[in-house]
Amino acid sequence: MARQKGFVKMTVKNDNFDKLIKALEDLDKYSVEVGIFASDDSFYAMIANVHEYGITIKPKKQFLTIPTKEADGRKASDIPGLFKPKGKNILAVQDGDNLKVMFILVKSVTIPERSFVRSTFDEKNDEWVQFMERLIDKMLAFEIDAKTLFERVGAKAAADIQEKITTLRSPGNSPITMENKGSSNPLIDTGGLRARVTWRVVERNA
Repeated sequence: MARQKGFVKMTVKNDNFDKLIKALEDLDKYSVEVGIFASDDSFYAMIANVHEYGITIKPKKQFLTIPTKEADGRKASDIPGLFKPKGKNILAVQDGDNLKVMFILVKSVTIPERSFVRSTFDEKNDEWVQFMERLIDKMLAFEIDAKTLFERVGAKAAADIQEKITTLRSPGNSPITMENKGSSNPLIDTGGLRARVTWRVVERNA
């Protein structure tokens, strides 16, 4: 069977025509979702949302308590002898003649926007389109099927987002956050956020 338009002629063997139509129908059947899914881990989905869009956190009462390195991961209720010195917005313990500051008290904390999903989509869109076009050529040559195509696109997109998390440096962490983390990378502490970036191929209207 032949189709001709202008100077371009495409020839498809009759025994492959039905197979080609099915492949094209499957291309419209699937889509791919990339990110951190609440159904997988609601805590990290919340963390991802905070960094992606930014947020200002205000206390339920008077102050937010920001731990220093001296707190060593403990809550205020876990530290005996903790008190607020008069006129100072800190919580501390007596250390001989000195004070050991465990928490800094603040009225609010603003976490700036550090987009790693939307920004990667913007930066990599053309590259992803070209990658998908190459995969479509493979699909039309019956080397892969439509679902495999979307799996590969999802894997590439997820890897690029993970790379963005690894390399993003601005806006940076506050000095106290860097001291507590021991790192200047604003999106990496334990690596849990990066590890949870994944993808899933879904059927449209399923």
